[in-house]
Amino acid sequence: MEIIALPAEMQRWSEAARGRGQTIAFVPTMGFLHEGHLTLMREGRRRASLLVSSLFVNPTQFGPNEDFSRYPRNFERDCAMMSEVPVDVLFAPEPDVMYPPGSQTWVDVSEVTKGLCGAHRAGHFRGVTTIVAKLFNIVNPHVALFGEKDYQQLRAIERMVQDLNFPIVIVPVPIVREPDGLAMSSRNAYLSAGQRKNALALSGALRAAGDAFQAGARQPRELVEAARRWLAKTPEIEVEYVEAVDAKTLDAVDRIERPVVVAIAARLGPTRLIDNMVFAPE
Repeated sequence: MEIIALPAEMQRWSEAARGRGQTIAFVPTMGFLHEGHLTLMREGRRRASLLVSSLFVNPTQFGPNEDFSRYPRNFERDCAMMSEVPVDVLFAPEPDVMYPPGSQTWVDVSEVTKGLCGAHRAGHFRGVTTIVAKLFNIVNPHVALFGEKDYQQLRAIERMVQDLNFPIVIVPVPIVREPDGLAMSSRNAYLSAGQRKNALALSGALRAAGDAFQAGARQPRELVEAARRWLAKTPEIEVEYVEAVDAKTLDAVDRIERPVVVAIAARLGPTRLIDNMVFAPE
């Protein structure tokens, strides 16, 4: 696996690959990889002749009181895992290369980022869409893969690609879960054994919403109430939000006539976890 740190060098590599008629799949990451990341990479491996990944803990998507400084990092472990896929090129820049002095341009997807996590993490999605736009311009891929666990992020990136005419196919990849149902996340590393057990309340709450849906519930509030009742069984969890919104636009709906996503954000101690599930009427 080749490791590239400079944007101009990455751009030259991609230009040469395209000149040879090769296609490029891209999986951006913040590192501390797990099976969810590797699933994205394997799918990218299948969809193009070359696979590029990036590793960059993006400071602009963290708020002032969030976990940027303690976000888990293990570069050597990540490189070993990528090499097993295998990844052809890892783009691993430093922050001062991605945000040189004098940088003042942002990419802001305004509407789809207003609710859910956007209502609780000011500036987060502006940081996400800005760095992804930069990475797209540097890596110049044909296809890019994103996990559905970060559901609002996925929708924001899809909107950005459409609005700004990026010639890139965005491929959503389903959530990868542990055998007990916990959605895989780099932040799971923060959890103690007891917190890890309590974290199962999120996937349990989504299953409870699913049971209500299967039983005929067609008002979003009924799914939300079912999920909240389940979460209330675990008092250690501090619920940030539980919402059921249109699965494409993320707008509020009065009745479930199209697919909806039930999304949850909650904290266990200082650790913030998210999960979601989509329900589609026949």
